[in-house]
Amino acid sequence: MPGENLSRDEARERAALLSVDGYDVSLDVRSATGDRAAEAEPRTFRSVTTVRFRCNEPGASSFADLIAPSVTSVSLNGRDLDPGEVFDGSRILLEDLAAENELIVDARCAYSRSGEGLHRFVDPEDGEVYLYTQYEPADARRVFANFEQPDLKATFRFEVRAPEEWTVWSNGAGERADGVWRFAETKPISTYITCVVAGPYHYVTDAYTRELADGTTLEIPLGAMCRKGLAPYFEADDVFLITKQGLDFFHDHFDYPYPFGKYDQAFVPEYNLGAMENPGLVTFREEYVFRGKVTRASYEARANVILHEMAHMWFGDLVTMVWWDDLWLKESFADFMGTFANVGATRFSDAWITFANRRKAWAYRADQLPSTHPITANIRDLQDAKLNFDGITYAKGASVLKQLGAYVGQDAFLEGARRYFKRHAYGNTRLGDLLAVLGETSGRDMASWSRSWLQTAGVNSLTPQVLLDPQGRIDELAVLQEAAETHPELRPHRVAIGLYRRAGDRVERYARAEVDVAGPRTVITELAGAQAPDLVLVNDDDLTYCKIRFDETSLVTLRAHLGDLTDPLARALCWSALWNLTRDALLPASDFVDLVTRFAHRESDIGVLQMLHAWAESALVHYVPQGWRPAGEAALARIALRDLRAAEPGSGHQLAWARFFASVASSGSDLELLRGLLDGTARIDGLEVDQELRWAFLEPLAAHGAADESVLAAELARDDTASGKRHQVRCLAARPSAAVKAQAWAQLVESDTLSNALTEATIAGFAQPSQRELLAPYAQKYFAAIERIWAERSIQSAMNVVKGLFPALQDSPQTLAATDAWLAAHASAAPALRRLVLEARDDLARSLRAQAYGADSATAPTD
Repeated sequence: MPGENLSRDEARERAALLSVDGYDVSLDVRSATGDRAAEAEPRTFRSVTTVRFRCNEPGASSFADLIAPSVTSVSLNGRDLDPGEVFDGSRILLEDLAAENELIVDARCAYSRSGEGLHRFVDPEDGEVYLYTQYEPADARRVFANFEQPDLKATFRFEVRAPEEWTVWSNGAGERADGVWRFAETKPISTYITCVVAGPYHYVTDAYTRELADGTTLEIPLGAMCRKGLAPYFEADDVFLITKQGLDFFHDHFDYPYPFGKYDQAFVPEYNLGAMENPGLVTFREEYVFRGKVTRASYEARANVILHEMAHMWFGDLVTMVWWDDLWLKESFADFMGTFANVGATRFSDAWITFANRRKAWAYRADQLPSTHPITANIRDLQDAKLNFDGITYAKGASVLKQLGAYVGQDAFLEGARRYFKRHAYGNTRLGDLLAVLGETSGRDMASWSRSWLQTAGVNSLTPQVLLDPQGRIDELAVLQEAAETHPELRPHRVAIGLYRRAGDRVERYARAEVDVAGPRTVITELAGAQAPDLVLVNDDDLTYCKIRFDETSLVTLRAHLGDLTDPLARALCWSALWNLTRDALLPASDFVDLVTRFAHRESDIGVLQMLHAWAESALVHYVPQGWRPAGEAALARIALRDLRAAEPGSGHQLAWARFFASVASSGSDLELLRGLLDGTARIDGLEVDQELRWAFLEPLAAHGAADESVLAAELARDDTASGKRHQVRCLAARPSAAVKAQAWAQLVESDTLSNALTEATIAGFAQPSQRELLAPYAQKYFAAIERIWAERSIQSAMNVVKGLFPALQDSPQTLAATDAWLAAHASAAPALRRLVLEARDDLARSLRAQAYGADSATAPTD
C-alpha cells in the first residue's frame, strides 16, 4: 500500500487551507461488459472529475487524491498539467493555487475485485455483470479524483454512461437521457458516502409518506434491489416494512425530517461489510437475501442492520465527524439506535437480549486485546482508521450510550440528539460538540462522564459480595469493581442489582435496586434486610457495560439451575458472564461445554441458542485441554443430534440444532447421517434440507474426507449460482489433503487473483480444526509472507489474509514464541500490520491459559 496512506496531520493542514464547493463526476462504465480476456489487466473505466474549491492562502500548494492505473489529463484553473509530473499513483500535486479554483482530472480507473472502489462482479449463473461502489474510509479516490477526508464536504453531481440495458442509481434521483444517466445534486456530504450502483438489478419500489408538524407532507420514494438470480428469494415487502417502521420511529424521536430525498437499498454481491450508509442509496451484503430457511434471529439481524444504516442518515451523513478519531460519533450511535429502534418499532421487541448476548461479546473481546483503545480513539492515519471499525467503536460505544441513557435519562438523551442535528446539520463535529448539547439537556457533568467512559480503555468487572445476618437475611451487599492493571480506570456505573431465588423448578427475581456504583467497593443499602439470594445478578437488565462476576453461591446455583432462570434477558446475561469467565481462565472450558450440554436445549431465545452453539464450538476448538477435545466433541455431537430430533418439527430451533450438529459431527455414524439427509435415505421429521443446508452438511463431509471433488462438482451443478460457487470453493479447500492445502495457500498467498468473496471462502475452508497436523507447516510460511502481502496488496485484501491465515490452530508455546519472534524482528513494520499480529497473538495466549487452567479439572461431560 505504498503512498496510499493519509495522515491526520495532512488532513488537518489541507482542511485549514481548502474548502470544497462541489464536484461534477462523469463515469463511463460501458467497459464493464464484454470479453476482455485478450486485453491487459486491469480492466478500467473512464472517470472525469471537475471539482471547484477555494484556497485560503493563494499561491499555496496542496494535493488531490486519486488511485488509478493512469491519468490522461489534469487541468488546474485552465492550465494543463503534465500527469507524469503531478500524479504519483495516489496523489495529484496542486501548486500555485488561486483563491477560487477548478480542477479537471481525466483518468482511467480500475474496476475492483476486492470490494474497494468500484467493484465488478460477473454472475456465474447467467453471465450478467453487476457494479457497486464501496468507499469507507477512503476509496472514493479509486473511482474519481477528490479531497478524500470527511471534513471537506461538498455537493456532488454524478453522470454515468452504462450499457443500454442497465439501470444506474446514485445518491440522488436520476434519469436517463441521450444514453447518459444524470443524477440530482446531493446535499453537502463527505466523499466516502457517495455511491453508484449499476447493472441489471431486480428493482422493487414503494413509498413512505408522513405529515410533518408544519402541516406539509414528507414523501420518500423507496426502492430495494438485488441480483436477478436472487429475485425469487427477495423479501422486499419485509425490507420495506422495517424501513417504514424505522422512518416512523426516527422521525418521532429525532424531530428532523429525513434530508436526502429518496431511500434506495441495494443488496450487492461480494460485499466486505454488513452494510454502508450512503445517503439515498444504502448498500448491504446480499447474504441478507435468504436463499434458504433461516431462524428468526437472522430476520432480527437484518432488521437491525437496516435500522443501523438508517440511523446513520442523521448520525454520520447529516452530521459527520471531522476525522476518524471520532468515528464513534456515528458508529456507536447507529449501533445503539439499531437495537433501540428494533425494540421500539418492529416485531423484534426482545432485541436487547441479542445485544446483551451477541454484540457485547464482540465488545468484551476487543476491549481486552492489547490494541484496545478509548471509544474516542487516536487515529493517526487511514490504516489506523480501517482497523478501528471494531467491537469498541461499534458495540462498546453502543453499550456506553445505553449506559448514558440510564445516566442522564432517555428524554434528555434524545433532546440532546435533536439539538445536535439542528445545530450541526451538513457540518462536521468533534466529541465536545455532542457533550455540549447533552450537558445542556441533562444538567449532568458530561466532561467527567466522558473522561471515564469515552477517553479511557478497558472493561471493568463487577462482583457481588454478600454478608448474611444470623436470621439468613442480607446484612450487607456490596459490589466490588475491578479493572485490568493495564487499564486501571474505575468508572461510575448506573446498574440494576437483581436478587433471585429458587421456587420449585424456577429461579425468579424477587428484589431489584437501581443504583450508582463507583470506586472499588459500593455498599447497596437498598437491599439490606432482603432474604438471602440464591443468585445475585449485578448488571440486571443490562444497563451498563461491564463483565459480570458471581459470588460462590450464585455460581453454584447456575451450575445446577441455569436452565431454570425464567427471565430470558437474565439468562442471556448469565450465559454471557459464564463465557467471559471461560475466556478469562476463571471457569474451565470443559465446564462451560458441560453447561451447554445440560442447559442449551432449554433456551427459548433462538439468537441466544445460536450464540451458545458458537461459543461451545469455540471452547472446543480453542479453550478446552487438548486431550479433552475428543470427549467434548462427542458430547456436543450427541446432544446436538438429541435436541435436533427433539425440537419442534420445522421450527427455528430445529434448524439451529441441525446446523450445530453439522459443525461438530465427526464420527462415522454422524457423517453417515449427514450423507443420508443429503441423499434422502435418512429423514428427520420437519427438517427441510434446502440448498443452503445441503452446503452446511457437505462441508464437514468434505473436511473428513467423505465428500470428494466429484461430489462437490455435482452439488455445484445443482446450485450453479454465485452463492453455490462460494460454498463449493470453501468445501474444496476443506478437504484433508496436503495437495489441497498447498493449492489453497498458493491462491491466497502467492497470487492475488481471487475476489474478496472467494478469498474469504478459501480461508474458511483452509483452516479446519480437525486438520491441525496437516496445517502445521504453514505456521512458518505465514510469518515469512505477511510483510510482503501487506506491502503489495490493498489494505482490505491484506487484512483478510493476515487475519484469516494466522496459525491459531497450532495452539502451542512454540507458535506463541514464533509470533513473538516475528514481532521482535519487525518492530518497524506498519503499525496496522503489527496490530493484527498482536491481536492474534493475544487470542493464542488466551487459548493456552484457558487450556492450562482446565487441564487438571476436566471431567467427562454429562448430558
